[in-house]
Amino acid sequence: MSDRGLSDIDKDSWLSSVALKLIPFVLFLFFMVLYGLSVYWSQEPDLLTLNNQKAWRHAGQQKELIVGHSTVEAMIEVSETLLHKNGGFISNDMTPPGIFQDNMPAWEYGVLVQLRDMARVLRNDFSRSQSQSSEQLDLKEAEPRFNVRHTSWAFPEAESEYMKGIQYLKAYQNKLMDSSDHQTQFFARSDNLREWLKGVEKRLGNLSQRLSASVVENRENTDLSGDSTASQSTETSDQVRVKNPWMKIDDTFFEARGSCWALINLLKGIEVDFQSVLEKKNATASLRQIIRELEETQETLWSPMILNGSGFGLVANHSLVMSSYIARANAAIIDLRDLLARG
Repeated sequence: MSDRGLSDIDKDSWLSSVALKLIPFVLFLFFMVLYGLSVYWSQEPDLLTLNNQKAWRHAGQQKELIVGHSTVEAMIEVSETLLHKNGGFISNDMTPPGIFQDNMPAWEYGVLVQLRDMARVLRNDFSRSQSQSSEQLDLKEAEPRFNVRHTSWAFPEAESEYMKGIQYLKAYQNKLMDSSDHQTQFFARSDNLREWLKGVEKRLGNLSQRLSASVVENRENTDLSGDSTASQSTETSDQVRVKNPWMKIDDTFFEARGSCWALINLLKGIEVDFQSVLEKKNATASLRQIIRELEETQETLWSPMILNGSGFGLVANHSLVMSSYIARANAAIIDLRDLLARG
């Protein structure tokens, strides 16, 4: 074999050796990039400052507040933030790093649940004066768009459907701003507000129960309490043992944070549109206290993981702390609904 042939063999051997040494470095670099993206995508958005500049129109010599604009604006801004935050909407991602994340998809689902509830109430209550009145066509199209499964990545794609829902909301909002359009309305009435708060109350109650189930507890079965003639499909025990699965504790925590984040922003819109109703019932302070309680759920989480210590143990239990704030807000909502129901 010639010297030239030996030289080529040595060169190939050297290149192979270098390639083998580079593979671990390339893999390490790849995983570090994925980790960095995961951390960046997991940053939760700040609370929104609603753009209410267009909520006013000139009526003769005075400025008139467009009832309903702020609530719809809050829903639009919450929806757009959900889709355009760091990393975009990742619940239906089929590629790394989104496919490996669970905390942010749980946060997104919490936001989406509040959007769905508001879309339903907008369509069925806020935009209709009576049960026999015609429903608003834009809201009729918007609501089902937000009910598309959040993990759907094709046929249909979740983001595309949510974006269509936002466009229908904007069309409804533009019609509210048109003083010549008497068919499109937003009715800021106490009964409509109580209907929405009734749903919020149940959502928060459910989250509070699931969060407090981070530790094992025995609960009395109160399903039939208050009605001696009540019955249910199947018999259940007088006591119920409740425990949230260990792998679901952080998902429940971040779902609650997302739900509360969306609810705070929606309540800010409600405060503007239902100002006269709240003032008449002397309930403005009650609504603001609900917002204040919910804002406590958005405090910075300094721990790198969700801790799940026992109730009075040495290690914190983040779920129980979150449950406490939500339960207090829920109690305030119950009081507000009772206040609105009074004459």
